[in-house]
Amino acid sequence: MVLNSYPEMRDLFPIIHEDAELLVINKPAGLVCHPTKGDEYSSLVSRVRLYLGGHDEQHLINRLDRETSGIVIVAKNNESARDLRRIWENRKVTKEYLAIVHGHPEPRAGNIDAPLGKDLVSQVAIKDCVVASGAPSSTEYQTLDAFRTGQGPFALLRVKPLTGRKHQIRIHLAHIGHPIVGDKLYGADENLYLAFVKGELSDTDKARLILPNHALHGAQVHFDWRSRHLSFTAPSDSAFLGFLRGHSGHQ
Repeated sequence: MVLNSYPEMRDLFPIIHEDAELLVINKPAGLVCHPTKGDEYSSLVSRVRLYLGGHDEQHLINRLDRETSGIVIVAKNNESARDLRRIWENRKVTKEYLAIVHGHPEPRAGNIDAPLGKDLVSQVAIKDCVVASGAPSSTEYQTLDAFRTGQGPFALLRVKPLTGRKHQIRIHLAHIGHPIVGDKLYGADENLYLAFVKGELSDTDKARLILPNHALHGAQVHFDWRSRHLSFTAPSDSAFLGFLRGHSGHQ
């Protein structure tokens, strides 16, 4: 299928790669992976079904949070899905993210080893946190750029999750004192998340968040499959890049 031949499908999602077995998508920030309501455009998986013709064998191999942009791998048939999921389950895939965080991490590079489990204190049911009894979790980070604006110090990080826990990158970066810019749940005040889900974010709240979606982007995915090495890269979205272009390089 040539996407540009179908005007109604041009805005479904950016495609990074497509062949007979794989569809690799750069998921936009703000789009959920799985349906929460009936609109056929409201989730990534429903858009995939539109694009591929609605058959039942398409599978999302990885998922990203609603506000996280970046690479999502789709298998077009059951056999490919089984093989790819085995690669993910055996941790034979390398994932790299870009994140804009508050502050300048010291050291500039490191490994965050901190177990994660349910946050029993939070008002938000889905929220996790660092907890001694939690599942072992590890995240590597490296500072690519550090800069300042009138809103404070910020840094652009390259981040590699070595385990695959829910919200792992967001929690780990907040844990070391450098939450992701725009993170409503793991930033300075979880009440921003509660206001967001109620549709009650004020202009003041939005100004505190700085960006409409949290600044986390799944930039690269690498793995070996069927005797070949596959490597995919996805550009960050306009809000992410716009913030960097407007400020990065200023120490």
